[in-house]
Amino acid sequence: MASYLFGSSVDVDIRFEGEDARKHVDTKGEKEKPMSCPVYYDGESVTGTVAVRLRDGKKLVHDGIKVEFVGSIEMFHERGSHQEFLSLSQELAAPGEMRQASTFDYGFKNVEKMFESYQGINVKLRYYIRVTISRRMADVSQTRDIWVYSYRLPPEVNNPIKMEVGIEDALHIEFEYRSAKYHLKDVIVGKIYFLLVRIKIKHTELSIIRRETTGAPPNQYNESETVTKFEIMDGAPVRGETVPIRLFLGGFELTPTFRDVNKKFSVRYYLNLVLVDEENRRYFKQQEITLFRIPEN
Repeated sequence: MASYLFGSSVDVDIRFEGEDARKHVDTKGEKEKPMSCPVYYDGESVTGTVAVRLRDGKKLVHDGIKVEFVGSIEMFHERGSHQEFLSLSQELAAPGEMRQASTFDYGFKNVEKMFESYQGINVKLRYYIRVTISRRMADVSQTRDIWVYSYRLPPEVNNPIKMEVGIEDALHIEFEYRSAKYHLKDVIVGKIYFLLVRIKIKHTELSIIRRETTGAPPNQYNESETVTKFEIMDGAPVRGETVPIRLFLGGFELTPTFRDVNKKFSVRYYLNLVLVDEENRRYFKQQEITLFRIPEN
């Protein structure tokens, strides 16, 4: 439920049908204000009610009331820039006067929601209900967000990753991961084989990097953040040693991989293997992995 006061004369309530029974996602709205959004899926109908209440006994003269279901992409580095890739509209009331509180039903049936909701460093993809009361002086408008998840079938082909990294006559390792594609609650399983070690390694760590790309050249922005980093080996390995890797993804705030969403942004994930020697020199190898969402039990 969301209730808003326009000036001192109108109070608007936006509700989603059955929202209390839905899973919710906590996120941030305007001015970093926390908000809780009910979760919807591609193809689901979005229905509910809009209540308009008058305050102080004043009448409301308006040029019509409408409700819209909107999907938009907002680019933070382009101030005020946003693109609506989805816009459905229904009229709630024809122009006239309102002298008492009124509640209107709305319903957007079987809505195709092409993309998953996302809030990142430089971009936000959101879906929301927008109610607009048209008035001669100035329209009043309010929104309330939902959160959209998109499920994908597990890939039919999911080959293991096998790679080598080395420095001639000093270091040679092979590492492999069980697969290249993982669902968000999956486990990354792998091994590192030390075939040649002639440098003094202090420790070995593995991290997951999220890379967000927005815009297009020459105005392209890349932001990388470390989702998690943990030490998989402390001390110097010896030739022939094998180090197992087992990383549970369920404990981290991950999204699916997004590639060229509406030609606006991409979000990719990488496994970053780092070896640090006693002089704090870092040797690393990065490998992209694909993440996807499957239905939760």
